[in-house]
Amino acid sequence: MRKLTTLFLGFFLLVLLSNCSTTRENATYQGAGLGAAVGAAAGALLDDDNPWRGAVIGAAAGAVLGGGITEISKRASTEAASSQRPVVYTRGSTVVEATPLAYNQHTKCHKLRKRIWRDGKLEEDRIEEVCEGQKITNTY
Repeated sequence: MRKLTTLFLGFFLLVLLSNCSTTRENATYQGAGLGAAVGAAAGALLDDDNPWRGAVIGAAAGAVLGGGITEISKRASTEAASSQRPVVYTRGSTVVEATPLAYNQHTKCHKLRKRIWRDGKLEEDRIEEVCEGQKITNTY
């Protein structure tokens, strides 16, 4: 029970810290880093014989999974914004759908609705922006 509680608290802390960053340029690296951190913590807690081995294996698997899902999510947003058509990407049991909603001529930003399903269950539904250049104001 203690290991499960520690794992849950560590995961909760990592999720909170991951939401502090807002840059899109290095989103793939952030996803890989978060995946590696969660994987390392889980691997270390689950491998009773050799926690270091579990941490290394968990970090590697988490980095690949986290970076891959973040990359297809970013790619779906960029493609939907440029084509002005809904885009759906599938990777394993993860499905990412990006649907264009509006374009702001002043800020040169496309507003998109992004939904992510894992194992057939909707995990994330959010509105985000993809800008062609630098955004010059916070208003719409």
